[in-house]
Amino acid sequence: MSLRLRQHSVLPGFGLTLGITLLYLALIVLIPLSGVAIKTFELTWQDFVANLTSPRVIASFRITFVVAGLAALINAIFGLTTAWVLERYAFPGKRIIDAFVDLPFALPTAVAGIALTAIYAPNGLIGKHLDAIGIKAAYSPLGILIALTFIGLPFVVRTVQPVIADLDAEIEEAAASLGATRFHTFRRVLLPALWPALLTGVALSFARALGEYGSVVFISGNMPMKTEIVPLLIVTKLEQYDYAGATALALVMLGASFILLLVINVLQWWARQRHA
Repeated sequence: MSLRLRQHSVLPGFGLTLGITLLYLALIVLIPLSGVAIKTFELTWQDFVANLTSPRVIASFRITFVVAGLAALINAIFGLTTAWVLERYAFPGKRIIDAFVDLPFALPTAVAGIALTAIYAPNGLIGKHLDAIGIKAAYSPLGILIALTFIGLPFVVRTVQPVIADLDAEIEEAAASLGATRFHTFRRVLLPALWPALLTGVALSFARALGEYGSVVFISGNMPMKTEIVPLLIVTKLEQYDYAGATALALVMLGASFILLLVINVLQWWARQRHA
């Protein structure tokens, strides 16, 4: 008679824990999101298309996606640079700067929006100097770009930083000893190893920027056709009791977020395969 050996586990069995997991996800994620789709189905196809193709909506989509993309690209450059400095160099105040990177995670977005507006307003600490040379930061698309760059930077830094920490510095020394310039060492040796993590961080930054509201609503000025983002337009439609129109916009943003999450998961799988 053979004895069945069971691995000891602190948690209950697989069936119970899986059931709790699915119930929790259904209550917190799936049911609320399905409510968005159900509410949207109250619109006819013609009304749905009309809601998404009005000039104001198209302008808000253009501003949101274009500025979020630019912010993600900026964070790709400066996030990689910041991660490299924090991992490769020792200097006074390094831990303080490293902690400041996570500040957008901990800071309430409304507080960030008010702080950025106070700094970049025409009479602000930095805004008055920009205004003197004809650059309007606050209450313009540039202000939205500043806010989205601010909240997206940690995603790139924290995604790339562990990969840089795992890179052996001897690889760079070997490339230099073989006559490679710094540019070629970066492009041919370092970038291929950093590329999957960098793309993941950029995608996370872009996804976060698409749904940002609190830090943008103050600094953007909320001018229709000029500085109005999609999350703000959704709130505006809700205040006007246009629930179907608001959920139509929300459904499009939900689809965009789902696609981005799919892309992020593919990039992470690719990174694991390369590492293996």
